[in-house]
Amino acid sequence: MSIEVGSKLEGKVTGITNFGAFVELPSGSTGLVHISEVADNYVKDINDHLKVGDMVEVKVMNVGSDGKIGLSIRKAKPESEQRPQRPQRPTRPRQGSKPSFERPENFEQKMAKFMKDSEERLTTLKRATESKRGGRGARRGYLADCFNCKLKSDDILHVCSLLWSMRFFMRESGGES
Repeated sequence: MSIEVGSKLEGKVTGITNFGAFVELPSGSTGLVHISEVADNYVKDINDHLKVGDMVEVKVMNVGSDGKIGLSIRKAKPESEQRPQRPQRPTRPRQGSKPSFERPENFEQKMAKFMKDSEERLTTLKRATESKRGGRGARRGYLADCFNCKLKSDDILHVCSLLWSMRFFMRESGGES
């Protein structure tokens, strides 16, 4: 009788080790049931599940070229006895990932995205700065009264940030730096 992968056979446990159990098959050959293939749940001690001399139903998982036979007790059980599979979660797109059907952004889209990100960062920076200074103080008005400048320091920070960032966009777009 030849042993075919996928066939279910009745065998007798002839030996137990810490890594599995040896099962003698009807053809007289011996195969190994690895400890992970004994039961659906975690098996700490194989002796809790099997004893030498037990008759077990096994499924042939593989037959090596050297004659070694890999067996499974848990896969030999009928489908109704096996552990029910968990229902799969619906997949959601990851945050920040783009669907594959979108075209690459053009310069205007990149600039609009940058402006939005820049505005958010400046708002965060302003909040952090204001909390360290104790809120809006009297010296928070115009940048340099001595120069008669009418721009607030926030406006100058924003303009500097935009100019600096445009330099990087020009590099990425292939323009001059």
